[in-house]
Amino acid sequence: MLTIAVLVAHVFLSLILIVLVLLHSGKGGGLSDMFGGGAGLAAGSTVVEKNLDRITVAAAVAWVFTTMILGIRLQ
Repeated sequence: MLTIAVLVAHVFLSLILIVLVLLHSGKGGGLSDMFGGGAGLAAGSTVVEKNLDRITVAAAVAWVFTTMILGIRLQ
């Protein structure tokens, strides 16, 4: 039962990570440009980018944690 719950959380975190990584800026603007980029919102967009970075790191850490749990449980 625990394995199924961890597997569901792992799939959910995988999808969330895909979305979060796609929201990051590449060589262009990414999320900053989506919300107005250089139109006087530069200070706000950097806060958005920092928060997006923090959320992405937290999701990645949780994903690694669920990966390790699944590796142990499915041995």
